Amino acid sequence: MKKIKNTGKTNFLKKIFIKLCRLFGFEIIDQSNFNSPTLNKDLNETLSVQGKKSITIPLGQINIKNKINRLKIILRSCTSELIMDQNKRRIFDKEKNEYTFRTLKSLIKSINKASLQFKNIKFDLLVTDTNSAKEDIDKIQQILNQSNIENEFESIDPKNFKDKIKPGYSEAKFSNMANFYTSLMVAKKDPADVIYFVEDDYLHSEDAITEMIFAYEKFCTIFSKDVVLLPADYPYLYAKDDVTKIYLGEKYHWRLVSESLVTFMTSKKVIEKNYLNLEKMGIEWIDPWEKPLHDIYNSYPCLSPMPSLAVHCANINSIFGISPFIDLKKLWEKSKV
Repeated sequence: MKKIKNTGKTNFLKKIFIKLCRLFGFEIIDQSNFNSPTLNKDLNETLSVQGKKSITIPLGQINIKNKINRLKIILRSCTSELIMDQNKRRIFDKEKNEYTFRTLKSLIKSINKASLQFKNIKFDLLVTDTNSAKEDIDKIQQILNQSNIENEFESIDPKNFKDKIKPGYSEAKFSNMANFYTSLMVAKKDPADVIYFVEDDYLHSEDAITEMIFAYEKFCTIFSKDVVLLPADYPYLYAKDDVTKIYLGEKYHWRLVSESLVTFMTSKKVIEKNYLNLEKMGIEWIDPWEKPLHDIYNSYPCLSPMPSLAVHCANINSIFGISPFIDLKKLWEKSKV
């Protein structure tokens, strides 16, 4: 006679145990089934919970102490200048407006994906523009309408900054400084707790904003202070012989860096505390222009992803451009408007 196992009682006790673990905030890992019964997820899925916990197998759980409530993305655009003060072409050899359009399209796709996952975060997108043609502005506003989040467009007249920016710069540099100055002033007054400053020649992967949000909350908790995140894995970082440290984000590795360009994410608190230093970039063009930003990294950890979450579309020979091991052609096509 076949012996029948009484699994009903076992299953009942298991369900009670799972409910108790959820109640007290513990997670269960079932390695035999490669899943988490408390999260109802397979272990190859995202296990972290935004604003609450970061979970990495097998390292365990980190309780988040610095939650993002509101994220402001400020995209600085200018379609009239191909590469500032340089007689060079960019990868794919297109006019500047094409890079602006595709940057915005890729950014919106990434924001839309993040906004579907992070229901508790309020997203805002602002495009600040200098010297773009009317037809380009119309196109930018048309692309903005594809966003699932609140968005704005602001045209900037560089002439309004003649009393603030030192004279003697090219029109392109003056325009760039005025645009950055505007983004700083916006960030200082905005109610968002985290700001993402973006230049208009960065193609973003769809997972970029999602990974940056998870990583930002995790690293702020690990370091017990605000951090600065970059979206790009710049080639020049591999030409330097700096000692660094590697950290695990959500799905990417991140490393400490001491330099960057002017596309970065950080808290409003960091902007407020370092406003006078950052303001120098809107007043005077020093060499390098980013030095006031680099000075901040002495106090706040700056990290960049490996591989890249966004690619800087510079000239093919630029060490500040194409990130390694990225299918840029595929990313370019996916960002087509």
